[in-house]
Amino acid sequence: MASADRGRLYWELARPFTLIAPALGMFTGSVIALGAFPPVPLMPWLAVKIGLETLMAAVLNAASNVLNQVTDLEADRLNKPGRPIPAGRVSPAEALRLSAWLYVIAFVLATLVGPQCTLLAGTAAVLTVLYSAPPFRLKAVPYLANLVIAIPRGLLLKVAGWSCVRDFGRLEPWYIGAVFGLFLLGATTTKDFADVRGDAAAGFRTLPVVHGAKKAAWMTAPFLVLPFLLIPYGLAHGYLTGHPGVLLGLTVLLAAWGSYVVFLMVRRPDDLARTENHPSWTHMYVMMFVAQIGFALAYVIRPAGP
Repeated sequence: MASADRGRLYWELARPFTLIAPALGMFTGSVIALGAFPPVPLMPWLAVKIGLETLMAAVLNAASNVLNQVTDLEADRLNKPGRPIPAGRVSPAEALRLSAWLYVIAFVLATLVGPQCTLLAGTAAVLTVLYSAPPFRLKAVPYLANLVIAIPRGLLLKVAGWSCVRDFGRLEPWYIGAVFGLFLLGATTTKDFADVRGDAAAGFRTLPVVHGAKKAAWMTAPFLVLPFLLIPYGLAHGYLTGHPGVLLGLTVLLAAWGSYVVFLMVRRPDDLARTENHPSWTHMYVMMFVAQIGFALAYVIRPAGP
C-alpha cells in the first residue's frame, strides 16, 4: 500500500473527529489559567507550550482510540464492521504498533511542556490502557468503566491545561475539572446504547447491557444536568474567578440543554439501542464544546479584581 494510502488509513484509525474535544479541552484549560486571578500575561514561550500541550492531547486521544479498536475487535465485528481492523484493511498488530508510537509521541510532547503536565498526561495514558487492554479490561466492569473515562477526559484534561500556565496546586482547576468529569461520568454512556449487541457478545458490561436502555437512560440523566449547578455554587464560595455573568448564563444554558437531552433519552428509551449515533450522543458532544468555550470566555473577560 502506498504511503499516502497508509497515512489516510492511520488517520481513519485515529478517528479525527473525536480528537477535537480533548484538544479544545486542553487549550481552553490553558486559557482559563491565563485569565484566572491574578491573570498571567501570554508570553511567546507560553504560547508555544500551549500549542505543544494541545497537540499532545489530540495525539494521546488518538493513541487510546487506536488501542481501543484493537481490543474491541470482537465487538466491532458486530457493531462497526466497516472500521479498518474488522474490515481487514489493517492488521491488529500493525494498529497496536501505531498506538504504541502515538503514546510515545504524546509522552515526549508532555515532557516538553513540563513535569506537572507529564504527570497528568502519564496518569491519563495509564487509565486509557487499563480501560482497553487485557488483563485489566476495565471497560468490561460496570460503573468503573465510566469513571475511568471521566477522570482523564474530564477532570485531568482541564487540570493539565491549567498546569501549562501555572501550578495546579490550587482548588480552581480541580473544581472546574470536576464539573466536566461529573458530566462525562454519565454522558459517556450515550455512546454505549447503539453498541449493546456487540458489547454483550464481547463481554463488555456497559450500563445499557447490564440494566437495559430504559433504566440506563434514567441513571445517566442526572449527570447531564446537575454538574452544571456546581458553577453557581463555586462562584458563591469563591472557588471560581471567572466572569460571574458569563458563568451564570452558561449554567442556565447547559442545565436547560441537558434537560432537553434527558427528555430525548427517556421519551423513547428503546430507540437509543436501535439508532446509531442517537441524537443524545450528538448533543452530549456539542455540549462539551460549548461548555469548554463558555468557561474560557468567562476567564477571558473576567473582572479586574479577585
